[in-house]
This record gives sequence, C-alpha cells and structure tokens, in this order.
Amino acid sequence: QVQLVESGGGLVQAGGSLRLSCAASGRTFSAYAMGWFRQAPEKERESVAAISRNGDSTYYADSVKGRFTISRDNAKNTVYLQMNSLKPEDTAVYYCAARMTYTNNYFRSVNDYPYWGQGTQVTVSS
Repeated sequence: QVQLVESGGGLVQAGGSLRLSCAASGRTFSAYAMGWFRQAPEKERESVAAISRNGDSTYYADSVKGRFTISRDNAKNTVYLQMNSLKPEDTAVYYCAARMTYTNNYFRSVNDYPYWGQGTQVTVSS
C-alpha cells in the first residue's frame, strides 16, 4: 500500500503559477504510475495529468496542455504538478493518485487508481 499527501495549493491570481507536490510513503514508489486529478464544486473528478512509473510517458488533459507539467522524483518519492498561466477555471481541489503497475504505461481514469491523497485546494482569482 501507499499513502499520499498533497501540498502546495493556495490562492493565486489569474496568470500566476503554483507547484503541487505529492509525497508518497513506502519503499516502492517507482512501482507506481501516478496521476493528478481535480474536482470543482458540483462537477465530476477529472484527470489533469498522468505519468508512468519511470517518468518517460506523460499525459495531459487538453484543458491544461502547454500550461501544466507533471514530473516525478523517484528518489524522493514525490510527484509534482507545475501549473503555469493559471485560469479561474482551474479552481478545484487537486488530488494525486497512485496505481501499482508492472508496465510503463500511464493511466487516465479515476477508476484506474486505488490510492488517493486527501486533496489540496487551488483557487485562481480573476
């Protein structure tokens, strides 16, 4: 099992930047594909970005492509989400998620991930 703790959320003006971090417990972080999701009020949780276990493969939702970057540091058991050019519509609770895998694939669906963090609030003011 793995436990996930997100940090780095906050209030930022439109056009600003934030970097989210997700620290994972355990000794086998490199065996997990990781994903970032977000959920705005009264909306379904949606995939934002995903990364394979070795970091070679990444996925971005169209709404964040070119603005957000997912990365990971397996030595630090941490996955990051760099968010630039933030927009008010990026306002949501952001969650990281983990899935153990023997492949080097990323995963995009909420249902693909059994392990979740508690979330961190990101608010972008106009």
